[in-house]
Amino acid sequence: MIDRRTAMAMLAASPFVPSAAAGATFGIEAVARMAMARSGARGLAVATVADGQVTGVHAFGARNEAGDPLTTDTVMYGASVTKAVFAYTVMQMVDEGKLALDRSIADILPKPLPEYGNLDAYGNWGDLADDERWRRITPRIILTHSTGFANFAYLEPDEKLRMHFDPGTRYAYSGEGIILLQFVIEQGLGLELGAEMQRRVFDRFGMANTSMKWRPDFARNLADGWTAEGKVEPHDERSRVRAAGSMDTTIADMAKFAAGFARGEGISAKARAEMIRPQLPITTRSQFPTLAPELPPAERPKGVSAGLGVVTFQGPQGPGFFKTGHNESTGNLWATLDRGRRSLVILANDVRAERGFPEITRAVLGETGLPWAWEYGEAAAKP
Repeated sequence: MIDRRTAMAMLAASPFVPSAAAGATFGIEAVARMAMARSGARGLAVATVADGQVTGVHAFGARNEAGDPLTTDTVMYGASVTKAVFAYTVMQMVDEGKLALDRSIADILPKPLPEYGNLDAYGNWGDLADDERWRRITPRIILTHSTGFANFAYLEPDEKLRMHFDPGTRYAYSGEGIILLQFVIEQGLGLELGAEMQRRVFDRFGMANTSMKWRPDFARNLADGWTAEGKVEPHDERSRVRAAGSMDTTIADMAKFAAGFARGEGISAKARAEMIRPQLPITTRSQFPTLAPELPPAERPKGVSAGLGVVTFQGPQGPGFFKTGHNESTGNLWATLDRGRRSLVILANDVRAERGFPEITRAVLGETGLPWAWEYGEAAAKP
């Protein structure tokens, strides 16, 4: 398995020179196709939002090895953009008083977390039997990726879940933590997350081709993916709801969500502001690998912090936030600037497309201050 930074390093070897003025000269289609040509990416979809309204939805290239066209209603893998949609769902529950961001999960679950044991569908909670620090974990700590867990327990040398630091003290990306909050919601509140997200998000915004698990009707227009080496990867038909990243969606559906979020629909103004407020400073040189050593204060990324389910930043146009999604054959980005409620969504069924995300973002949003080097590595930050 190739991790994100290795993949980006491989792509950096290809000739690719982004132009900040490209969008002004050629438009989104030309910029997207140029980015695909330079990176070798086979498929890419882009949506734009301004003042809370969808202003464009585009799809380019192929959805599979046969060359069938990628369209705006092709079902693509949402990957970790799922986490941001999940956070939006959680904030609805906060609005309703079902959850409190700073309440210990120990006060929500019917019994102590380690007593649930190790569950294939969720996590190795039994591994925490000798570490009472799990009681300090709250929904806020989970959504700011500061539980102390690795990204996933199976990445640990012995595949055991452990806490590497005191909860809430620093950022370290963890899908395991997000799954824990799903578990707390389902066990502690008696809610089924897939049904809740369907009702609260997908139905609300008319996202007819989005689901937290596989639907047979998706097969009619489905995207496979391409790896950094150009190998085709079949679409994974995910049978379990996983808050960390099981969502299938389309660029048209994600445009509806991004626009609705920009307008503040579905959650209170207070909850939305809390979700995108800088909560916990980022202290590492890069997001991946997780659990990297913290940098001295003077060397830390400037103005970059964890929000709730998103990462916030300060740039030349003011504050913004973003969330990415990635696996061996997927690269996704949702980025929003507060000014003008302007958003960009990119879904790519070819991980090589990530190499072009800075160029496309500059074409749509201008210079944002989005921390490309922290997210993708130094090569991605070079204009």
